[in-house]
Amino acid sequence: MSTTVARPPARKAKGTKPFIPDLVYFEPGALEYEKGKRIMEWVTSQNIPYQMTTSHNRITNLPGETEQEKYRMAKRTLVVGVRKTLKFDQSKPSAEYAIPISTGCMGHCHYCYLQTTLGAKPYVRVYVNTEEIIEAAKGYIEERKPEITRFEAACTSDPVGLEHITENLSDLIKFMADEEYGRLRFVTKYHHVDPLLKLKHNGHTRIRFSVNADYVIKNFEPATSRFEERIEAAGKIAHAGYPLGFIIAPIIWYDGWQEGYAELLQKLADTLPEEATKDLTFEMIQHRFTKTAKATIEKRYPKTKLEMDIEKRKMKWGRWGQYKYVYKDDQQDALREFITERIFEHFPLANIDYFT
Repeated sequence: MSTTVARPPARKAKGTKPFIPDLVYFEPGALEYEKGKRIMEWVTSQNIPYQMTTSHNRITNLPGETEQEKYRMAKRTLVVGVRKTLKFDQSKPSAEYAIPISTGCMGHCHYCYLQTTLGAKPYVRVYVNTEEIIEAAKGYIEERKPEITRFEAACTSDPVGLEHITENLSDLIKFMADEEYGRLRFVTKYHHVDPLLKLKHNGHTRIRFSVNADYVIKNFEPATSRFEERIEAAGKIAHAGYPLGFIIAPIIWYDGWQEGYAELLQKLADTLPEEATKDLTFEMIQHRFTKTAKATIEKRYPKTKLEMDIEKRKMKWGRWGQYKYVYKDDQQDALREFITERIFEHFPLANIDYFT
């Protein structure tokens, strides 16, 4: 008589929890705004230690013995301030302007360009004067009428990962819903989209998810939502009627990249509900770095597998006054052509906005 031994159920992966900072700083001026007061109430309800600071641009003496320890602590530090500069930067090619609602990110993506642009200020900053930021956006919309003006809300941060604290995206989405000539866009690696699902948006906000081959996510994207969580969130966003998009970035040349990116597109096709494939956009960004970024990344992530061999790259002048290193033309062409073919194989009605 044989007996069958029951297998234990497969262990379900733990969900990626929302960001809860270890330390919070407030500018005194932030507490003059209702949003600042509400964030303070949330901080105290969570028993998070907080301090006051004269400026959101000047946070010093973070805990930690080494630079790596201080960097990790900075990534767990939230600074609540007032955005004083209301002149918006350009945000080509994804939009006309970047709309500044937060700066810095709790993720630990090795390749992130914020390693350079934020430099010594890797802590997470959120701004509470949303109404003033919206008024500035109205001015830009008026200037360009009757052309549509697009605003990118994720140039210097991942605002979805902060929405449970700030509600800044909700404010922008509701504002943009009534703007005939305004559109909002943002991209995320987080799945915490539930606060956005019931908002009035009128199709004026396109929400995009950053996706990549398994190799890239597992090796270079710590402290972000798992691929499966992102795709589930994408289905929710599509069901809520938002225009949907995906950014494949950074596209990385590694041994087995064809299989990795083919599998990525296959998984998207197998997982996305049909409603999510309508009006779908893709953006493709190849991996690039500057000498400054290379030095910073190697210091902060000394065991990284990220390939940054200048001899294997092509120099390209960047808009911030530094050369960046991209793949050589033959590799760029191979990456673009292969991934483009896979996109249209699975999503023949999709649009590819750009490859850069």
